[in-house]
Amino acid sequence: MRDFHTPGRSAVYATNGMCATSHPLAAKVAVDMLESGGNAVDAAIAAAVLLGICEPQMTGIGGDCFVLFKPAGGERIVALNGSGRAPAALQAADLRAKGMTIVPTHGVEAVTVPGAIDAFCRLSADWGRKGMAASLAPAIHYAEEGVPVGPRTAFDWIEDEPFLKGVAREYYLNDGKIPAIGDMFRAPKQAEVLRRIAKEGRAGFYEGEVAEDMVASLRAMGGTHTMEDFAATACNYTDPVSGTYGQIELCEHPPNGQGATALLMLNILSHFDIANMDPFGADRAHYEAEAAKLAYDARNRFIADPDHTTRLAHMLAPETASALAALIDPKRAMASPQKLSEAIHRDTIYLTVVDAEQNVVSLIYSIFHGFGSGLASDKFGVLFQNRGAGFKLDAGHANELAGGKRPMHTIIPGMLRQNGRVIMPFGVMGGAYQPCGHARLVTNIVDFGMDIQSAIDAPRCFSGEPGMQMERGYGEAVRADLAERGHVISTPTAPIGGAQAIVMHDSGVLEGGSDPRKDGCALGY
Repeated sequence: MRDFHTPGRSAVYATNGMCATSHPLAAKVAVDMLESGGNAVDAAIAAAVLLGICEPQMTGIGGDCFVLFKPAGGERIVALNGSGRAPAALQAADLRAKGMTIVPTHGVEAVTVPGAIDAFCRLSADWGRKGMAASLAPAIHYAEEGVPVGPRTAFDWIEDEPFLKGVAREYYLNDGKIPAIGDMFRAPKQAEVLRRIAKEGRAGFYEGEVAEDMVASLRAMGGTHTMEDFAATACNYTDPVSGTYGQIELCEHPPNGQGATALLMLNILSHFDIANMDPFGADRAHYEAEAAKLAYDARNRFIADPDHTTRLAHMLAPETASALAALIDPKRAMASPQKLSEAIHRDTIYLTVVDAEQNVVSLIYSIFHGFGSGLASDKFGVLFQNRGAGFKLDAGHANELAGGKRPMHTIIPGMLRQNGRVIMPFGVMGGAYQPCGHARLVTNIVDFGMDIQSAIDAPRCFSGEPGMQMERGYGEAVRADLAERGHVISTPTAPIGGAQAIVMHDSGVLEGGSDPRKDGCALGY
């Protein structure tokens, strides 16, 4: 139980249904949908699309999504890949010929075709109850009427504003100014796009005037995108990958998501006595950092488009984790085995919904960097993601950019099972941090017996290209110890990631945890 004398947040308890996400309006809309007869799928889509209005720097209809879904009446988990592809005419060789060694982070070359809307339409048709029109109605309302900008959203807007370019500055600034806390943000042109999707389904986005606007805008910026690229967009169902840590099974979305990285991290950490370490001490932080370096190196080598990921079994094999664990020196930080492909990015939303019938949705939805590519379509202001920055330009690499190919993705929804039963859908936002965040949340629960809100609240650290970034929750003695081991310590400007989760107790009670690093909450009824 938390100390009620100090600031903090209690977990939320309910029995009929619950949503946990990063903005309170989205959580309320999801619960409203459940109370009006919708199921978890209807509610999750409603909340997700609305988050593109509440947190436009994080996500939007120009982005991608991944979903883990447990239908009512069983424990089977279905994975839905809603990530888009590079335009057919774009090839790594063409960029190499221009002297490029990486895909430009904020160039039109990084814009992959949005996959989320196709996935939402498919998910609604296959598993929803009320249909897309009902799920999109709240976002249409708020896009037209506006939403007041929350504190965390305002904080991010300041940092991400420089990346907005051209017409995007007209759509995502208020008369050229960054919205402040409490200012209204409106997106009436997006409301029009959503109305077309509500009426016409995916064709309202991937065909006709909206698609023509996106394609014409991208081609005017030098893109190779075509109407055929948009029309061909199609999500697909697949099976999750999983691994055990103690008595808990962690289920992750398979490649091209990086969920296997979290599984490898836990497999490496299982070789050490984490449970007998101080959860906020130097030893635990050190072993986690070293495991992350090794697991992320494997990620950068192997994870790619599902049709090009050939070493997944090797990555998840017990002997691989054993060999990697043997490389960790308890008293000395290793140099990164290979330069990590990205720094921490905070620009993702995650939400989870559980309904009274035990339909369970774990959904993550993103435009990648802050405001994605920073580019938007002329007529409707669709903000384009920059997921293509996840590709490599190295000839022959599994994740080499190629037309029609999906890039390696950072976003990963998760679910925990115990004794075959789904007990917790969850996600940890934060770009590259996400696998480390998943592993840390699991070890907080399994090794240290934390309740879900405490596990989310606990301080975080992450070792990537800049060294070890540590939140201010760590003491100076811990920082000094880690620095002595060779870690380059810094404090990030913003907190690391953000998490949401719902624990499904045997009694039927739902327990929601929501990260105070974000503006959101868990709500139930």
